[in-house]
Amino acid sequence: MNLLPKTREEFAQTDYWNEFFKKRGEKAFEWYGEYLDLCDQIHKYIKPVDKILMLGCGNSKLSMDMYDTGFRDITNIDISPVAVKKMLEQNARTRPDMKFLQMDATAMTFSDESFSVALDKGTLDALFVDDAVETRAVVENYFKEILRTMRNGGRYVCISLLQEHILNFLLEFLPRHNCMLRIVHCLGVEQANKEKNADDAMKLPVFVVIATKFKSLPMPILEFGLGNDKMQRFTESSELSNAVSSVQKAALVCNGLARSSIAGHDEVTLDLYRPSENTPRYSIYILDQPAARGLGKYAAFIVPQGREVEWLFGTPAGRKKLQASAKFQRLAVVTLHRDQVYNTLDEVKAELGDTVTSLAPFGLSEQIPYLSLGSDVGKRETLISGFSKISGDFRIEEVAAGGKTLRRLIFLSNQFVVQSEALVKTIKIKGKKERKKIDFGYLACQHHLYMSVGVQLATTLQNPKKNEQKDVLVIGLGGGGLCSFLHGALPHSRITAVEIDPIMLEVSEQYFELKQDKRFHVVIDDGLAFVERCRNEDIHFDAVLFDVDSKDLSLGMSCPPQGFLAHDVLLHIKEIIGPKGLFMLNLVCRDETLKAEAMANLQKVFPAVCSYKLEEDINEVVYCANDEKYKTVEHWQKAMGTAGRGLNTAIKEHKLANEDALEVADFLSELKI
Repeated sequence: MNLLPKTREEFAQTDYWNEFFKKRGEKAFEWYGEYLDLCDQIHKYIKPVDKILMLGCGNSKLSMDMYDTGFRDITNIDISPVAVKKMLEQNARTRPDMKFLQMDATAMTFSDESFSVALDKGTLDALFVDDAVETRAVVENYFKEILRTMRNGGRYVCISLLQEHILNFLLEFLPRHNCMLRIVHCLGVEQANKEKNADDAMKLPVFVVIATKFKSLPMPILEFGLGNDKMQRFTESSELSNAVSSVQKAALVCNGLARSSIAGHDEVTLDLYRPSENTPRYSIYILDQPAARGLGKYAAFIVPQGREVEWLFGTPAGRKKLQASAKFQRLAVVTLHRDQVYNTLDEVKAELGDTVTSLAPFGLSEQIPYLSLGSDVGKRETLISGFSKISGDFRIEEVAAGGKTLRRLIFLSNQFVVQSEALVKTIKIKGKKERKKIDFGYLACQHHLYMSVGVQLATTLQNPKKNEQKDVLVIGLGGGGLCSFLHGALPHSRITAVEIDPIMLEVSEQYFELKQDKRFHVVIDDGLAFVERCRNEDIHFDAVLFDVDSKDLSLGMSCPPQGFLAHDVLLHIKEIIGPKGLFMLNLVCRDETLKAEAMANLQKVFPAVCSYKLEEDINEVVYCANDEKYKTVEHWQKAMGTAGRGLNTAIKEHKLANEDALEVADFLSELKI
């Protein structure tokens, strides 16, 4: 199975073409392949019984090789009398039936419908050197003559590099003249060129164009294929153009990677598609680091399916860390996409083989090692595919990761981010079948752990009266993991969760075992409207948590939505938590300017603001208080230290875990004002 590569990078194609032709000079058209490289496509579209016209034969051996394998009715033409004379002398005795004529292909003297095949190896590219009006007029005459001398049902077979202006012309001219158009990426030629030009890192893809003439076509027929794979049919010429362009752009990426290192620069990304599919099957991230002692040259790392959302594999910073631990100068990190079937790791390696090889640095001779986390491709099972009017398409999936089974909520609009995650345990009941159960002691999102410390602080140390229920407000339910954890770990808390999307409540109850009771209830409402109502009705909470994501992925701040940090909203929160309460939010912001604005807005409203930046993520947990004693980091550290140790104790007491969840000392050292 060949895969269609699509790069996310842009390159100046015109400059690259100019360099290619300048470098290769008169040898440029050797790049189009010999008979053995082209024979798969030749035998597919040309038969020994065909009457063949070779357009611009020059000194090419292609027609000679075809003659020797049974194609006897071949007429060769070329505008150069020198070339024709030389070919006649070379073939007169050994190939007596083959014809060589000096003739201009744009003004042929053959009668109408003389041939069933017109074969063009590089002639179109030689004629169509630019997109000038005069050049286009010559090319139009060329094609009019080809179609005039071709029988109905005949084929124009052209080996070309398909520069953009050539492709655009073919897409417009041929369908308009009742020709079915098929373009095949000729992989055999490229492989031969790599072997014959081992000293040259410049590689361009070669295509075979097949235009079949009909009396009339009710609608354009446009197809594309990779090698001998099944053809993909398109309805729009732009789709065929994009398929060709994808192959060409990917080749430019491979050429650049072969000739130079990208160490010190951003990683390069390629998506690989099956030709008939519109969603990627694989994504490849290519990273380089400077050469150093003890580093291998190049390896590929295959991420098991379902693990691509983890920080180590799903972020540029994580992949850099992965490369450092793998100890290779170049690492190609491969992720596997959902809605695809992967049987074995060996099958995945075989499918990726050509692409991974094409991304190797120039001169690599040793075998490329494939790395992974185990001996299989991992397991991803979709439990449900759903749709929400607010969040769009979503999935509930179970994945195997590090010996654990994790259940995840994924929004497909942002499918590399886990919205909610729970640990699934299998329990045995005597006399009954095993059944799955959610482990509420497991907090998948690290920021939830640090928000829980704040809740512990607000509901115990700030208000130390025993046996008094403390009220906690959580804006944003998701799968309910944070709320279920707080409910289990902090029995003195009374939790209100506000969720705008009623579908999410159904999901959390059915798939994440969320249960409401007298200490925990969910309100379906707009979070900001609920906050305003609480302020107007003088309803107070000891702790307020914002853990809600933005649906606008174009913004630099994905959590919370910017409206949640508006001045009037923060003033409402200030009143709701009173003098001793705490306000916490999960801040996810890639834009440093927006982040600075968010922190400034918080500091304008709350006398004391402290934050903790997660080491392996962009999440930052921000703590806000009205109590001015927290103006110094020392007060935060003292209070949070006690709260953190208390949370660890509560987790053990309520049998949510057997070990400390929080590394208190590390946490305190990273707190900042």
